[in-house]
Amino acid sequence: MEDKILVCEDSMEGIFTAIYEAYTLKIEHSHISLQAGITDNYKLFAEYIQIETDKIKAGKVANTILKRLGMEAYKDICYALAAEEEGKATAIYRTVVLGLSMKNGRMVMGNLGNDYVRLVSELRRRVWNETHHLMGFVRFQELENQILFSKIGPKSNIITFLAEHFADRLPQEHFVIYDEIRSIFLIHPANEQWFCVVGEKLDEAFVERYSDREKEYQELFRHFCHKIAIKERENRALQRQMLPIRFQQYMTEFV
Repeated sequence: MEDKILVCEDSMEGIFTAIYEAYTLKIEHSHISLQAGITDNYKLFAEYIQIETDKIKAGKVANTILKRLGMEAYKDICYALAAEEEGKATAIYRTVVLGLSMKNGRMVMGNLGNDYVRLVSELRRRVWNETHHLMGFVRFQELENQILFSKIGPKSNIITFLAEHFADRLPQEHFVIYDEIRSIFLIHPANEQWFCVVGEKLDEAFVERYSDREKEYQELFRHFCHKIAIKERENRALQRQMLPIRFQQYMTEFV
């Protein structure tokens, strides 16, 4: 039998839609793979099927996962969805298939002997760790218009996870977090629901117009970090272990 490869949008809705469509094909799941986004690696003797994102179909898959596999498995899958990993879509699909075939689907994530479950678990760990790091490493700068602005460059698409965290802690603030890798703006108007804007360009000159208070605090913070450092105990290797270089370029004390 010819393998089917479902090509879908690299998003939760896109991948969940592809899972829905995979079940409608009525063939062995072992002959179906999912591909999120565009790739240059094409498989011979396989049929590629383009899947259009459908929020209704995606919602049905999400509800099935929640009902049959449980909230914990659903959270693991959501974290894995945010990873930048070529094989994540197929891994998530096969994990869902395995969970639905089990008598107790809520135990599916404990089946680490399965390659697909193990990959989903690893992606979940990787994304959660980066999210946890950025909850502490994100640095906001107050602009002239009193908006708090932050620029980040995460490996994974975690901006929505950060949204819930900072919206809970800064509910009365206007703030923007910009993911420069994916050109995504997270916008939080004070005392309102946050939302994302995708594909817009960042006005670098505008976001460098700091308020006078911000300039003063930045200088004080850098001076503080410099003064508490003990040169004789400097350990760059340990610093990179605790605070990777890729985070430092976005932090006030290292700029």
